[in-house]
Amino acid sequence: MMLQSIDKKIKLFFYLIIFIFLSTQITKDQINNKKNKININRFEVFGLSSEENFKILQDLQSLKFKNIFFLKKKNFYKILEKNNLIDSFDIKKIYPNLIKINIKQTEFLAVTSKNNKKYYIGSNGKLIFIDKNINKKLPFVFTTTNYESFIKLKEIINKSKFKFEKIESFYYFPSNRWDIKINDGVLIKLPEKKILESLEIAHMLKASEEFHGNNIIDLRNNNKIVISNE
Repeated sequence: MMLQSIDKKIKLFFYLIIFIFLSTQITKDQINNKKNKININRFEVFGLSSEENFKILQDLQSLKFKNIFFLKKKNFYKILEKNNLIDSFDIKKIYPNLIKINIKQTEFLAVTSKNNKKYYIGSNGKLIFIDKNINKKLPFVFTTTNYESFIKLKEIINKSKFKFEKIESFYYFPSNRWDIKINDGVLIKLPEKKILESLEIAHMLKASEEFHGNNIIDLRNNNKIVISNE
């Protein structure tokens, strides 16, 4: 009887070990399944052309299978900032494992040239190379730097009585000032500062009878206004 009792205890102990092992294994599998369910396995990108959207999808593969809860906007920013077509973007986490990215494309504001190549200047201040023409008439910017300065100048022009669409070209100078040429051939030489006030003066002079026959308004000197036809 004593041997039978010991044998039963051994069997019970053995069954208990098996039960604990199986329970532990099931718990690990459950945890792994939960982790897999919240790991990103799909991206959707909207806002650009099909070709550009696909390029971004390829770049985002480095984030695939990451935990959706721990990914921050900065993780995406490092990837998306490389694309000069992007002005801004919105990220939506669709739980448990989908990321949707809606992109706002930058607006093409002007054309410029760099290293003998044609580039577009975006509203994000970045240069964009496209090997096809945009079906939109845009002013030409004569500069190889300071594109953000051009964006600021456009914002000032938008506040003035001049229409940006009526400007033919922009000329940047190392002294950190701009000349602008209107479609009708009038050249306005702006000062480094007080640009909005200078544009208002130029608009008033351009509409006056005294300006008739001239094509240059020189406002570089705050204390003197020069009108000429040279």
